[in-house]
Order: sequence, then structure tokens, then C-alpha cells
Amino acid sequence: MKKYFPTILLFLFCSFLITSCSVNPVTGKKQLSFMSETQEIAMGAENDPIVIAQFGLYPNDTLQKFINEKGKLMVAKSHRPDLDFKFRILDSDIINAFAIPGGYVYFTRGIMAHFNNEAQFAGVLGHEIGHITARHSSQQYTKQMLTQIAVMGGMIFSEKFRNMSEQVMQGMQLLFLKFSRDDETEADVLGVKYSSAVGYDAKEMAEFFQTLKRVTEKEGARLPEFMSTHPDPGNRYNTVKKLATDYQTTNNLTNLKINRDSFLRLIDGIVYGPDPRQGYLDKSNYVFYHPQMKFEYPIPKNWQFQNSPQAVQAANEDGTAAIILTLSSKKNFQEAAQELLEAYQLKSVSSPVQNKFNGIDSYSFLAEQIDENNTTQQSSSTQSDAEKLTVLFTLYNYNGAIYVMQGMCAKKDYDNQKTNFAYSMKGFKALNDPKRINVIPERIKVVTVNNDATLKNIMIANNIPSNRYEEVAILNDMQQTTVVKKGTLVKMIEKKL
Repeated sequence: MKKYFPTILLFLFCSFLITSCSVNPVTGKKQLSFMSETQEIAMGAENDPIVIAQFGLYPNDTLQKFINEKGKLMVAKSHRPDLDFKFRILDSDIINAFAIPGGYVYFTRGIMAHFNNEAQFAGVLGHEIGHITARHSSQQYTKQMLTQIAVMGGMIFSEKFRNMSEQVMQGMQLLFLKFSRDDETEADVLGVKYSSAVGYDAKEMAEFFQTLKRVTEKEGARLPEFMSTHPDPGNRYNTVKKLATDYQTTNNLTNLKINRDSFLRLIDGIVYGPDPRQGYLDKSNYVFYHPQMKFEYPIPKNWQFQNSPQAVQAANEDGTAAIILTLSSKKNFQEAAQELLEAYQLKSVSSPVQNKFNGIDSYSFLAEQIDENNTTQQSSSTQSDAEKLTVLFTLYNYNGAIYVMQGMCAKKDYDNQKTNFAYSMKGFKALNDPKRINVIPERIKVVTVNNDATLKNIMIANNIPSNRYEEVAILNDMQQTTVVKKGTLVKMIEKKL
């Protein structure tokens, strides 16, 4: 039977090539695709609720109506006008926009706050629509399938190839990074075309990349271009500027829209930065408060901290220990504990202890990573045992839900960390302080400049703290020394009391 495997594999592979070709809507050329349009739509419909659950929708009907109207207008001018696109604004301060198969496009409130006119928004909107019209997700899926077929076939027939499979997969991943950058470039081209088609000045899209570049450099978050799936913002500025200029010249486009003032008025009052109503850490006492869910608990002082809709995470400076709070989908302690052990591939090494912490029913147990090595050498066994993941779980039945707090580290570090874990776990309690519950987020405040002045002087007049001058300058796509003319609208940051 083995001698027929290559023939069978070749037959199946050729069958894929014959039956899985489709015409790319953008290029008009045939391409190999293992994902049909029906599958694209189904994948989008399946993942859209997951995206919404992860970030939440930003509750602003005016902004949602705006993105729907602009999106539908642009789709009508795109290469897939009959696809039923969906547009969402997510309740996240991350500066991002992205698309998933089937016509689902997402903008965060964070990126909306950083646009300075409609044309910048339109360019990025066209870019994300372009990812979908060019079927980039489908192409990535097909590349992965082809790689799996090639690698699996080689592993079946060649001992040498089987030994090299890890290196081959790493090489393929680098190849996918290049394709991803090519996809981003193609999406930039489509962003220019689509935004121009509905009357916007696509050169403003390039200007927004300057804002992105300043944000990432300020935060120290810029990645080397080669290892990023998105091209470097600085290089994109030059590329998109030329694309837009050439497109406008070739098509004799004039009187293109920018719409600065109308867009700034649209985002006036948008929540800016992290929303404390969704949870915040007070670094004066290192207590985490969640006003909406009405709980609080302390974390060890100076631990790193991150809050998201899925989990509240804290970790020590060297990353050898972490305390994580999540919600369980189960309705009682026993089912939740069993789900955790199975999901993390752990085994319980202590009997559960039921208790009350601050009047809240709790359920605690210790678990360790399951040993899959079955090693018999004592030295190897001792090393492996010391490095096993150890997790202290405490579950709380609070307000009709099961909360899960887990303290995790290597087994060898547990004795040093268990006091830290217990500190957070025993401190979980109801939040009742009205001052902590009735917190308010910062918002964008659009103001009209009364007299010619530098942006820095305008910030001083609007009580912006000096350590945030550069942040507000980036937000306006200006320098602190920029002279702003009387009557100009600018963005400030305020917290209404």
C-alpha cells in the first residue's frame, strides 16, 4: 500500500487544484482557494460574536450610523458590492482597525479618537474593505492548507524531510509574513481607490500613518518592519502619499473632501483612553476596582498589570509568577473546577477547601501540571518536577457568577509566591464605596481656538498637565510649537466631574 501513497497524494493535490480555483474579485485572475464565499460569510458570522464579546460595542448611535453610512457608500464602489458588509465600533482604547472574512469591519473608539478628519477615516475604511474584497483571509487559509499538505506528504515519504519539518515550518511562517505585508500593501492601494471613489482626499490616509508612527515611537512599541505583519508606518506614509498623488493625477481628481471640522464635532465627547468603569488599578494602594461588576481586590505592589474584558492579569517584574482573574461559564464550584483542570491539563494535588472571604463563599485547591514525560532518570525527574506549573485556584460565588482567581508559577517558586497569591485571594470583596463606583472616564473635548496661539499655550489654557503635552499634540497631528489660527478646532482631553 505504501508505494501507492505518492500517487494518491498527487491525485488529491491535483484534484484540489482543479476544483478549488476561483476568480479574485480585485485582480480578475484565477487563484487557488480552499475557502468559498459561503465559507467566508459563515466564518465571519461565527467570529463576530467572539470579537464583540472580547471588546464590547461602543454605545454611540451617532458614530455607529456614521460608519454604517460611509461603509455602505464605499462598498457600493468596491469590487464586491453585493457582499453584505457589517461595520462595528468597538469599546476599546487600542488604536486599531481590522476586518474578518465575510464582510465584518471593526474600528475601535481609540482609532476614531486619533483621526483628525473624515478623509483619514475613509482611507483606513477603504483599506479594511480592501482586505475583504481581495479575499486576503481566504488566501492565507489556502497557503496554510498547501503547507500542511506539503509538509505532511514529506513526512510520510521522506525520513530526511521528517527530520527537517520543524525548520521547514519556520521558513513557511516567514514566507507568510511576506505575503501578509504584500496583502497590506494591496489593501493600501485599494484604500486609496475606494476612498477616492467616494470623493475623499486619499493623501490624508498617508498623514494618519504619521500619527501612528508618533504613537508607536512614544510608547516604545514599534516593531522592526521585517518581523511585523504591517509595513512600517513611516514607509507607508511615503508609499501611500505617492499612490494617492499618482491616482489623483491619473484620474484628474480635484476638489476632494477632507471634512476636518465635521469629523471633529462628530467625535466630540468620545471616551478616550481606558474606561475606569470597566475596571481600574489605583496605584496609590494597588487595589483593582471594578465599578460595573462591583468587586475589588489587592494585587502585590509594583506588579505589572493588564485589564481586558476576558481577564484581569498581574505579574511580578521578572514574569515568574502571575495572578489572573476570569469568569467561569459554570454555575457551581465543582463543575468550574473540573473545567479548569481539563482545560489547563492539570491535576489537583490538594483537597478543596470551602470557606468565606469577606462574606463571599469561596472554593480553593492546588493543582499541578500533568507529567507527560514519564521519565525514569532521577536527575531528569527532579528537574522536570521543579519546573512544573503549579496553580493555586480560588473560586468565588459572587452576584450569581463563579469568579476564578488563579495564582501560577513554577513548582520551585511556589513557597516564595504563595503569600502573594493569598494576599489577592483573601482580599477579594464587594465594592461598595460610591466614590469608587461612580468613576468617570476621560473624553475628547473639541474646543475652538479664540486667538492665534501655539498648541502648547492652548493646552495650558485648557489645564492639560505638562506630562501629557506630547500626547495631546499627537492626538491633533501637530507639534507643541505649531501655531494654531483663531477659529480652528482642536482636541483636548477632559474629565467631567
